Amino acid sequence: MASSSQTPLENFHDFLPLMANKLGGDGLMGELCNGFNLLVDGEKGVITFDSLKRNSALLGLQDLTDDDLRCMLKEGDFDGDGTLNQMEFCVLMFRLSPELMEASRFVLEEALEHELKDCYY
Repeated sequence: MASSSQTPLENFHDFLPLMANKLGGDGLMGELCNGFNLLVDGEKGVITFDSLKRNSALLGLQDLTDDDLRCMLKEGDFDGDGTLNQMEFCVLMFRLSPELMEASRFVLEEALEHELKDCYY
């Protein structure tokens, strides 16, 4: 367990607004996809508990406990399969950054409205 009051995960996602400003939307999404690819189980194509545990040190998250890792998976697992696909991972990273969530709220709402229109028409 980390000895400071701030976890390594908090340190990681604090950089997302800076990355967004520097890289722009497409660049940030590319970096999030790169992060996903570092954590993914190559055979299953999703982030599993084992792949997250095995590869989390690559992102500076080696101090997270098994419980922390399970909580991360649970927090982002929208379809209930116990893993994170690429979309779930990217959404989780945005959700963990309140500043990015506020800045992107309008864009997210428009995207959801567009997706819902496609589903019903």
